[in-house]
Amino acid sequence: MKNLVAKATIMDEEKIRRALVRIAHEIVEKNKGTDNLALIGIRRRGVPLAERLARIIKEIEGATLPVGILDITLYRDDLTTLAQQPEVHKTEVNFSVINKTIVLVDDVLYTGRTVRAALDAIIDLGRPKSIQLAILVDRGHRELPIRADYVGKNVPTSKREIIEVRLKEIDGKEEVVILETTE
Repeated sequence: MKNLVAKATIMDEEKIRRALVRIAHEIVEKNKGTDNLALIGIRRRGVPLAERLARIIKEIEGATLPVGILDITLYRDDLTTLAQQPEVHKTEVNFSVINKTIVLVDDVLYTGRTVRAALDAIIDLGRPKSIQLAILVDRGHRELPIRADYVGKNVPTSKREIIEVRLKEIDGKEEVVILETTE
């Protein structure tokens, strides 16, 4: 049986806030404003991150961006290994993705498989003009050729380490920690 031991806190509330402000500025700059732009958070922690980015962009540009919620459960390539009955939540994208620039938002980029599943789910909603990826923490170890357009923090990790993002909206606290598995 594997145990998890806290190794380090790599981001506190202020570092998370600063990373999101920087990402929001980069999104606006790369897209030359906010026209035809929408954010979609991958369910769980990608959703509050997308909502926060939308609030920051509103402060910067005065524009309200649509924010969607994407559940990728049924698009996962490891669905049969997750559970007998995986818990499926609702995808809530209440706007057309057709010809929009979509910024997909998640907390941690690891193998790239979650993002691949999210891309399939978005394409099933329509054909966007483009899809960009915003990630709070990129920990490496990609199994698929997927790269984030916007990264809050790059954290080289070993395969024994786990990055855990904790957000107030879900976890009641605000931090990013590295946990290490022990045998």
